[in-house]
Amino acid sequence: MNYFFGPHLLHNSQIFFESQLSIGIVNLKPIVPGHVLVIPKRVEPRLMSLTSEEYLDLFSTARIIAPRIEEHYQAEAMNVAIQDGVAAGQSVPHVHIHILPRKRGDFQRNDDVYEELEKQQLQEAFNPTQRKVRSVQEMSTECDKLRG
Repeated sequence: MNYFFGPHLLHNSQIFFESQLSIGIVNLKPIVPGHVLVIPKRVEPRLMSLTSEEYLDLFSTARIIAPRIEEHYQAEAMNVAIQDGVAAGQSVPHVHIHILPRKRGDFQRNDDVYEELEKQQLQEAFNPTQRKVRSVQEMSTECDKLRG
């Protein structure tokens, strides 16, 4: 089955987890190693546009994925974030939960992670001055590890 992240067709190599109504995907431009997204299968731009079933499944899926990511990346903590709407910094018109494993000192100021989230614009994905864009092979390798 084909899934989209907003208008962008996802490659199967980006999907590492699937529930009834949500999927876990690796990030094209991760802020930290292990930065993944949880998205509903149905494209909806805003959180409150989801059905109750989609809403519950999305958060249940995040609850399953987050500790796996934390353990796999040997993190000390996690950021779990939603930018719900353009004014909140949402870069893709599709509800998504950012899951970021964190380690002490990974940012000079702890809250710098939010500035990095704010900067993330998928339309600018291939701008060489932005964070490194990962190849399909790199994302596939990470997915294989996270599926296991």
